[in-house]
Order: sequence, then C-alpha cells, then structure tokens
Amino acid sequence: MTKKSAIKGIVLTALLLILGIVLAFCRFNIPYTTSTYNGFINSIKMGLDVKGGVTAVYDAKLADGSGEQDIDTAIKSTVNRLQSILANRGYTEATITTQSGHRIRVEVPDVDDPQAIFDLIGHPAELSIKKEEDPNAESFIKASDITNVHYSMQDGQHGIVIEFNAAGAKKFQQLTKDVSSSETKQVHIYLGTEHFSTLTVESEITGNSTFISGGSIDSRASAEKYALRIMSGTFSAELSLYESSIVSPTLGMNAIQSGLIAGIVGLILIFIFMAVIYRMMGVLADIALMFYVILVLFFLQALPFVQLTLPGIAGIILGIGMAVDANIIIFERIKDEYKRGKRIPASIKGGYRRATAAILDSNITTIMVGIVLFIFGTGAIQGFASTLLISIVVSMISSIFITRWLMKLYLPFNSTKPEKYNLYREEGVNEIA
Repeated sequence: MTKKSAIKGIVLTALLLILGIVLAFCRFNIPYTTSTYNGFINSIKMGLDVKGGVTAVYDAKLADGSGEQDIDTAIKSTVNRLQSILANRGYTEATITTQSGHRIRVEVPDVDDPQAIFDLIGHPAELSIKKEEDPNAESFIKASDITNVHYSMQDGQHGIVIEFNAAGAKKFQQLTKDVSSSETKQVHIYLGTEHFSTLTVESEITGNSTFISGGSIDSRASAEKYALRIMSGTFSAELSLYESSIVSPTLGMNAIQSGLIAGIVGLILIFIFMAVIYRMMGVLADIALMFYVILVLFFLQALPFVQLTLPGIAGIILGIGMAVDANIIIFERIKDEYKRGKRIPASIKGGYRRATAAILDSNITTIMVGIVLFIFGTGAIQGFASTLLISIVVSMISSIFITRWLMKLYLPFNSTKPEKYNLYREEGVNEIA
C-alpha cells in the first residue's frame, strides 16, 4: 500500500470512528423533523435488575375445560397469551419463559404499579355467554372459543371487542340466530359467576367478533381492565403464584452506574497497558477497541432479544478481556517472527497467520458455551449469555480484522523502525527476507 492510499484509508477510518462515537453516545434532534435521536447507548433495552420491575414465578396445571391437551402444550399456549396480554397493556419489554417443574417465569421491567401485574395474572375471569340469566345455566360460548379481547369505542361508548376463533364464531352466529327469534331476545354474559352484561339481539350476528358495552364499563380504564381479566381467563393452564420479587429502579440504576464506572476504568487501564507494552501496535489495538465498543452498543440496541442486565454487563467486560487477549496473542506472535530475523511487514503477516487459528479455537469454544447457556438458561443467565455472544463475535472482528486493517494503514509510514512497535532481535540473529 502506498502512503497516499494509506492516508485516504486513515482519513476514512477516522471519519467512521467519529461517526460511530456520535451515533453511539450523542443525543440530538433530527434536522427538519420532530424526532430525537437518542444514540445506541440510550436505546438499549434494560433488564429487570437494571431498570427495576417485577419477577413472578407461577405453578401451572391444566385448567378445567382445557380438553385433551397435555400440560406442556397448555403451558406454551398460556405463555403466548400472557405475552399478548402484557404487550397490549404496554409492557413490551416483558419476558416470559418456562422453567422445569411446570412453572412459568414472568419478568416485567419498569413497572409503576407492581401489584397490577399480580392482579392481572392472578385474578382471571372466564367469560361465558348463556341464554338464561343463571350462573349455572349452560354456556354456549366459552373461553376456549375466544382468541382475543381488546378495548374499543363505538358510537361514543366505551366497550370491549371479543374476537372468536372459527368454532366460536359459528357458535355465536347460531346463538344469536336462535335468540333473535325468541321472546326475550337476550343473551347474558358472565365473568366466572359474576353477571357482566345483558345483550339484546334483534337479528343474527355474523363475523368473528362482537362489541360489548354497558354494565360496569364506564371508561376506557374499566374496559381495558375487563378485557385483560377475560384474556387471563382464556389461559389453557391454571396459574398459582409460587414466588415473586420487586426490584427497586433506584437500586438498578445505582448498579448500572457502578458497572459503567468499572467498565470505563477497565478500558482506560487497558488502553494504557497496551500502549506502554506494545507501543504503536498497542495504540492501534486501542483504536480497534473503540470500534469494538461502538459495535457492541449497536448490536445491544439493534437485536430484539437482548436486554441489558447486570450479568450482561459482566459479559461485555469479559468480551473486552477476550478482545485484548486476542491482540496480545497476535502481537506476541509478531514479536516471535521478528526475533527470528524477519522484517517488520513479514513479521506482521506471519504473526497474524500463526495467531488466527488459536484465536478462533478459543473463541469458538466460548461461543459454544454461550449458546448452551442462552438456550437452556433463564433470566440473568440468558442476559449474560446474550451479551457474551455479542462481545465474543465482535472481539474477533476487532482483533482479527480491524486491528490488522489499522496495522496495514500504518505500515507505509514505518516499516523499518522496530522500536516503534517494541520489537527486538536476539544477538546473532540476522535479518532475512
């Protein structure tokens, strides 16, 4: 590479680094729009132990009327319903996982009213639609016929929309057809044993949904409350609270501040160590580490399954150590090559060739462990595994590709002065081509 090409490469690299720092750490208003750009670091989804919130573990057993399905199928169905309920309520960062022993773990970060989560899941109400105003009368529409319940407003009235599956829609059509030709022309809706509402049916109702208002529904809040209670009553598994805990947001923020301070101090010490021990090679490795930090922050906010937890911060810091370790292995191989008499360019090429296999072997084994932890772990273990995997992959990119690219850019300016790289030969070793 010529000096002219190297200068262009250095300028381009510097611009990319500056752009990366701005995108990662800066917050600003986007010109000609009303939107605000928050930066990678402010867009990362925070986990429960960082942001505060609620953790609840529920024992699950087959609910009455769940049919012939087994408990594992019922739990999977219940997890899907729970995820939908919490997302509709605005808890989009909630995570729901299964545990051994037929248990479901619910983690909801950033909750203002923790009791609302327990009430939501712990007080379900099974909806049924009957011809008679009698809680013991035959139910023509049951919870198993319902796919979704949500708030709606029609003709200026707050209410809920009940959506049926194919079987439920057919039953409801037949029910309204029969009722519309009867004397009472009424159907009665129950939540458990509570009489919820009475509907007057003048004609057959077709379609896969119906709108219900009146009764105790007098506001959007009350409508949403009933909608969530009904959805909770459609769980295939019956849930009972096994254990719960509430994490203070203040405690979580103090913890992440301590973690950030530890990470920054560690980075600074690494920068100094690399620059002192390996001179210009160390400085170039430090620049590559800055790219490493930017890329890790990007993936943390870009990947939807990642939530930053305290163990996750440990995974990032461990990844920094792996990135530095890889650079040290490469630099030591370069020093070995130079001791044998090779020139600086050949030493760098040979050092990377000898070190790459060892770096890949060590990192791939760590990646395999991380994948196992992510698949079989829960909660904090998954948080650690996800950030560890991101950190390891980015650390390989940083050490094998970015640092090598920077070395290639610097070589045209110094390919004959080994002291700049802290390289030396033993006595009696002559330079070879």
